[in-house]
Amino acid sequence: MTASAAGTVAEPGRRVRQKAGLNRAILAQAFAEFRRQLTYKAAWSGARLVAVSPRLTSQRCSRCGQTAADNRLSQAVFRCVACGHGDNADHNAAINILAAGIAASAQGGAA
Repeated sequence: MTASAAGTVAEPGRRVRQKAGLNRAILAQAFAEFRRQLTYKAAWSGARLVAVSPRLTSQRCSRCGQTAADNRLSQAVFRCVACGHGDNADHNAAINILAAGIAASAQGGAA
């Protein structure tokens, strides 16, 4: 549904800009629906959903807490410039999000 409409050199796509806008709207709605479903299922099962802002989680070191744009060497590689900790960038971000969720849950609110 969200495939590009760019086409090929031999047969260029039509209405590429409109299709790109539609793709953004579809993807934004998909995440909103996913969150709505998570909230519903958590309430139904008696669990608690804690929303955490993902802001800077991929640039923050999960070991020492230092945040810098230089920590993110590439899409997949994380290396802290302060302590030298290295990890997969997504794994490092997941650890930071988990820690923020636990902290917010302990405080009784959302992060």
